[in-house]
Amino acid sequence: MAEAEVINFGCRLNLFEAEVIRRSAAEAGLRDAVIVNTCAVTAEAERQARQAIRRARRDHPGRQIVVTGCAAQIAPDRYTAMPEVDRVIGNREKLLAESYRPDAARRAVSDIMRARETAPHLIDGIAGHARSFLEVQQGCDHRCTFCVIPFGRGPSRSVPVGAVVERARALVETGHNEIVLTGVDLTAYGEDLPGRPTLGQLARRLLALVPELKRLRLSSLDPVEIDADLWRLVAEEPRLMPHLHLSIQSGDDLILKRMKRRHSRQDALDACRKARDLRPGVALGADLIAGFPTESEAMFANTLSLAEEAGLDYLHVFPYSARDLTPAARMPQVRGDVIRERAARLRAAGGVALDRSLATRVGTRALVLAEGDGSSGHSEHYAPVRLPHPIPRGSVLEVRLAASTGVALIGEAL
Repeated sequence: MAEAEVINFGCRLNLFEAEVIRRSAAEAGLRDAVIVNTCAVTAEAERQARQAIRRARRDHPGRQIVVTGCAAQIAPDRYTAMPEVDRVIGNREKLLAESYRPDAARRAVSDIMRARETAPHLIDGIAGHARSFLEVQQGCDHRCTFCVIPFGRGPSRSVPVGAVVERARALVETGHNEIVLTGVDLTAYGEDLPGRPTLGQLARRLLALVPELKRLRLSSLDPVEIDADLWRLVAEEPRLMPHLHLSIQSGDDLILKRMKRRHSRQDALDACRKARDLRPGVALGADLIAGFPTESEAMFANTLSLAEEAGLDYLHVFPYSARDLTPAARMPQVRGDVIRERAARLRAAGGVALDRSLATRVGTRALVLAEGDGSSGHSEHYAPVRLPHPIPRGSVLEVRLAASTGVALIGEAL
């Protein structure tokens, strides 16, 4: 009997947790099941999850269908009511083997706001992935007006430094050359721990205590919450990859206030400028939302111009999606066709930015982490690179970047 299949949606944290789910289900003896790990960040993410649930039932009429993740945590009744669904499991319960035992409850969704656990989940890598994600933080104490995720993830809580170092050392020992520190609100790391260690202090100790780790990368960062130790590492530590992804969301100050963000347009520009001053050539990515309620064409133009003014290399564009439980859902909404058109314009700007960024790398050398079948991977700057010949997945090859296709670089043997 085949092991449980996990269909995953959403963020890097969900990707990490999907591996925990897979192993927990196997430990509990759950076989021949389909587990859908949902995302709730947009209405489209939920629509895709429901579509996957219905397709799984059509394609596998005899298999058990289990639904978990943020959407299931926030709206368990909605998924329990689906005739295709056999079990609904909350975000805390999905990481526990007992949730998948044959005698477990059909619905197990506890109050996520009471979550206080900080123990790291012990996995030695993610199936099919060259880099390993390491969860160091969970939940969020902020209440951005567009975001429903705190209701799915609960309060902010951090994994103690010693436990992070222990897990990282184990990952390196099993052959992982690159680790990505991940969390829901990563720059909030340590606020709930004794001594309040910062994310930068965690990264500094991790690199010092695991000298065999070749590459450390960070997931999304709040631009005004990057601490002094982390900026120092950006400037001085070659094993911290020269690639920062910033949670910016908008380039208009009034929209940022209505989003209840903690930074201004100038704060975002200052963070990008500081990163480039400290680490020339650093690659910068950003999350941006198109069509937030009350956004005028002039306000949108401020976001569009921010991408150019900040010199962003990668844009991760979200069309605004009204979410139940959020204040933004009660604000005057932008028409759907306008949202889609603005998102398309932002994505087009992202394509131009990527093309420009890749062109600047041509003629330089890069260390590429091989992924997939070993014929391509990502450089230190997270640029996609086609390798001159396949190498084992997870290994690192130095190449000369000979040309750009506009979406990827062509690596040449040295």
